[in-house]
Amino acid sequence: MESLALHCSFTTTTTTPFSLNPGISLHSRSKPISRSSPPSIFPPSSFPSLRSPLNSLLFSPLPKRRNPLLFLTRATSQNDKDPPPQTKPPPPPQGAKLLPFLISISIGLIVRFLIPIPVEVTLQAWQLFAIFLSTITGLVLSPLPVGAWAFLGLTTSIVTGTLPFTTAFGAFTNEVIWLIVISFFFARGFVKTGLGDRIATYFVKWLGKSTLGLSYGLTLSEALIAPAMPSTTARAGGVFVPIIKSLSLSAGSRPGDPSSRKLGSYLVQSQFQASTNSSALFLTASAQNLLCLKLAEELGIIILNPWVSWFKAASLPALVSLLLTPLILYKFYPPEIKDTPDAPAMAAKKLEQMGPVTKNEWIMVGAMLLAVTLWVCGSA
Repeated sequence: MESLALHCSFTTTTTTPFSLNPGISLHSRSKPISRSSPPSIFPPSSFPSLRSPLNSLLFSPLPKRRNPLLFLTRATSQNDKDPPPQTKPPPPPQGAKLLPFLISISIGLIVRFLIPIPVEVTLQAWQLFAIFLSTITGLVLSPLPVGAWAFLGLTTSIVTGTLPFTTAFGAFTNEVIWLIVISFFFARGFVKTGLGDRIATYFVKWLGKSTLGLSYGLTLSEALIAPAMPSTTARAGGVFVPIIKSLSLSAGSRPGDPSSRKLGSYLVQSQFQASTNSSALFLTASAQNLLCLKLAEELGIIILNPWVSWFKAASLPALVSLLLTPLILYKFYPPEIKDTPDAPAMAAKKLEQMGPVTKNEWIMVGAMLLAVTLWVCGSA
């Protein structure tokens, strides 16, 4: 029976992985099949026995193969339903801007080699003048970031032998330059911690019931922040312009629109004038004040206790301007909206959203008070 079953299985047209060609019988062998199985390297339990009636693995037909064309058609139809992958935009080109770079370099080269050197000017001075013109042109056209272009000009003056190394980097040892750098660090701290925004919002809450009071509140807060924030751009863009924009939009005053005369134009003009007055009031309220002090020292004018001396000299005109500017603008450039009863409520709501004073803000307050105290009591 076993040989008959094997014979029938191999004479069918169904093929398996272990079957012979169809129609070939095992009886065609010259020798009969031995009943004893040959030795195997695998243990007996590794493969099931052929005598097991439940074993259909070795004698089951192969699974039907899928039609490859039909499979590709289905896959294509599914892919058509999927959204196309989003391609990332190419990165912007990096490096120097070619045309501004060539223009900046060409101006220096023309001055150095094509224009005759005046008799009264030395070669070193004329070469430094050419590098200076090239540097200024690059700062205007911006072929590279400002810092990179400035250091490139400094490096050029050293490589060409125009200036020795100690002279070229002599300004970096001056305490006034580092005072300017530290002051800009304070300006960044005011913006990042939100302390400047909080101070201005408090003044809006206290004085913001009318448009004139709102202007005075912003002016006083600007003067309070100015000693430790030596940049009118940083004070305006980082602190006051967002507050003015929010108040103006809530009153229906939009920039670039006739409705700007309702509130926004007046507040912007008042803030602009206040920033110039507060910058003139304090020595450390603007970077150019410290540079003026340095130029005076180079001319032999030594000022003892410059912070206090500057404040005494500038206090009268600057304080008078701070107090009168909002009122003068209110008369000659009047806003259409005279009362702002909602401004204190908006300020109170914003303060509530900001929460209590954070640890970073207290650290910023302490650092500011310490720095201003040292500037007032120090000699530089």
